[in-house]
Amino acid sequence: MPRKKINDNEESQAKAWREGELIHQFQLVRIATEETPLLKEWLSVESPILNPLEQMIFDNILLKAQKSITGWNEEDLKIKFIGPVLELGQMYDDDNVVGYFDKTISATVEGIKLTVRSDFMLAKGILDVFRNPYFHFQEYKPNKNPSGDSMAQLIEAFLIAQVKNDNGNPLYGVEIIGANWKFVVMEGKKYCISVAFDATQKEGLRKIIAILRKFRKILYEQLMD
Repeated sequence: MPRKKINDNEESQAKAWREGELIHQFQLVRIATEETPLLKEWLSVESPILNPLEQMIFDNILLKAQKSITGWNEEDLKIKFIGPVLELGQMYDDDNVVGYFDKTISATVEGIKLTVRSDFMLAKGILDVFRNPYFHFQEYKPNKNPSGDSMAQLIEAFLIAQVKNDNGNPLYGVEIIGANWKFVVMEGKKYCISVAFDATQKEGLRKIIAILRKFRKILYEQLMD
């Protein structure tokens, strides 16, 4: 069956893709039953070493999440929890990369215009202008005004980044649904999804922070030009 094409009017509006639609449209392969070598490498981490200030922040956000995460909307989740977790995970700006929140990105992929809002991405950039996206996350709170398919949004961001980067390197990211974090690696047409890590559990949150810190090592040793 020929793949669907959309006209110029449809391209001018951001389509709310479903994950299955992206798989069909771009002939992707979804791997969720095993870990690919790159995902296995990323998830192979030891418990992070936290200094006293980091430990205080960790204890505070863990307690808040355990008490209140089921009642948070998307903005609550982002400000009260995700932001501090990213900081503990060393996903911060430096001379080489910049973290961008709520950035709309777009590209033409195989003749189809894709546009998506990346809830957070780590990219090479200057001020508000980014060049090469390396890491994305999409967050979605299903019981508080849900909007869209978060995994589809993440994969769409990956497809856009593949065009913008144009270097064949894998892409890394995470889908966050409430307390559950799933890490994703995309290589070409294949993407692999990890099991869920529960951020309201002490060991789950420590693992999440360790995995985020591991990405920074991967970024500088394997992905950075």
